[in-house]
Amino acid sequence: MESWILTIVVFSPLVGAVLLMLMPNGGGLRRLAFGWSLVTLALAIYAVSSFLQAGPDENTYVLTAHVPWITGGDSSLGLVDIGYRVGVDAIGMWLIVLTAFLTPLAIWASFTAIREREREYYILLLFLQVGMLGVFCALDLLLFYVFFEFTLVPLFFLIGIWGGPEKRYAAFKFFIFTLAGSVLTFAGVVYLAYYAWSSGATTGGALTLSIEELTKLGQQGVFPYGVQWWIFLAFMAGFAVKVPLFPVHTWLPLAHTEAPTAGSVILAGVLLKLGTYGFCRLSIPILPEAAVGFAPFVAVLAIIGIIYAALAAWMQEDVKKLVAYSSVSHLGFCMLGLFSMKIAGVSGAVMYMINHGLSTGALFLVIGCIYERYHTRSIKKIGGLARQMPWMAFFLVFFTLSSIGLPGLNGFVGEFLVLLGTAISNTAGIEGDVGPLGYIYVIPAATGIILGAVYMLWMCRCVLFGPLNEPANTPDTSRGLTKDLTMREIGFLAPIALVCIFLGAYPKPLLESLEPAIARNILQLPEDRIAAILELDNEAEVVLIAEATDAVPPSEVRIVPAAALVPTDDFLTTPIDKINIASPETAKGGVADER
Repeated sequence: MESWILTIVVFSPLVGAVLLMLMPNGGGLRRLAFGWSLVTLALAIYAVSSFLQAGPDENTYVLTAHVPWITGGDSSLGLVDIGYRVGVDAIGMWLIVLTAFLTPLAIWASFTAIREREREYYILLLFLQVGMLGVFCALDLLLFYVFFEFTLVPLFFLIGIWGGPEKRYAAFKFFIFTLAGSVLTFAGVVYLAYYAWSSGATTGGALTLSIEELTKLGQQGVFPYGVQWWIFLAFMAGFAVKVPLFPVHTWLPLAHTEAPTAGSVILAGVLLKLGTYGFCRLSIPILPEAAVGFAPFVAVLAIIGIIYAALAAWMQEDVKKLVAYSSVSHLGFCMLGLFSMKIAGVSGAVMYMINHGLSTGALFLVIGCIYERYHTRSIKKIGGLARQMPWMAFFLVFFTLSSIGLPGLNGFVGEFLVLLGTAISNTAGIEGDVGPLGYIYVIPAATGIILGAVYMLWMCRCVLFGPLNEPANTPDTSRGLTKDLTMREIGFLAPIALVCIFLGAYPKPLLESLEPAIARNILQLPEDRIAAILELDNEAEVVLIAEATDAVPPSEVRIVPAAALVPTDDFLTTPIDKINIASPETAKGGVADER
């Protein structure tokens, strides 16, 4: 069961889609779609339980399954080895949970907003969920690409059929931007597989697209820097559009504005993470030299996006477009953390991916509640709603504070770790290698935090406070709505708020599960350094035998837990200036106290 639980989770929404096809018209369609999405959530929770029992700290990927798909020769080790390979580490597992958590809430939020072609609407949402779940557990590059591209189709129709006045233009712009980048990414996938095969380094000499094997080849230096450079650019073409990274971000604000509420929630909460996930799962570990070489360039684009999108958001009159631009700004922080090449920065980036999905997805839900009542999102047409809608005002302020990183809420943790990882990127630290960024990138990026607080709080002031401003004949309560939020609406907002509080108050379990996966699968650190990092998490001292210098490269520095250290003749004769004992606090920062 454990080896196939991921497959069951990924394809369970398809069963719900088939049931919807057979269901007669009526309110039962909504309830069936919502109920089946809860089944997928329950299966995802079971997968988490199996994942934790499998001991993820000791394995690269767990819950793995492999079925040969496109093969040549007498076995899967023949001329071609492309298979249905799935498996997860902590990064993929928690993004699967995020997807399974947000989808039923998005469906629940659609009960009153969608009254035309309901069957097709909910079927497309379930199809979209299949694609997103598949990306996060695919361990074959072709399978990853198939799921990655499959997400385009359901969202294209969701925007194009149930969107706003410019829905067709928004849908086609989204599709063309994403497809154009993905075509270049596919070219990179093909060339990567071809070069690995032509080098003769693959297992059995097969042409393989196994992500695990290609990652090992990348770390062994099979791909020269010139080859990595071109493949990195090809991967970046598809992933940067999906993030979206400046300047290929222009499709996102329009797509968000025109999409139905559920489409915006899924787009912000999960789909944008496919781009950042692609960078951390493929670009950085398989192409390490190119990733380091491109890191300053990517960081500059990320910082430009952070500041530019924040200023653009401040100028918006449409509340939904304002939050859409905020996503461009926030995802810039994710990219900055990923390319810091430090565990703190990458951990912060993954946390940021999860936290952004929660807080920004919730903001789109709140804005959808307002739009259903007032049929406008213009700041000039609505205002002073706090007295009319106190429950809505509470959730809008709460998720705004979460989005801008108020300490104690979930947004602060990822933001802090991203900036910390970026600041210490150019120091050796316990990871050993010096990263490509540094403190100089932190200062301009931090201005984005200030600007974020300004435009988000400005939006709250305009919508919630001041004189009451309502369009004529509103609020519209014709679909069973009330002036303030209904119990159904409180029901789909409250769970997100509770998770935001938990992750802000106690992020340690999530971070501890992420660190081994990041160290082993993304940064590809040696096992002794991974063991030392895990010991630090357990508040045990570590000993650095010979510090990294020009004469002693980081790869030769020995790091062992202090409790496991047995004095030897070599240790006793080591010059005192070459022995450093690092406490948990100082070792994480890469500073050792000489004793």
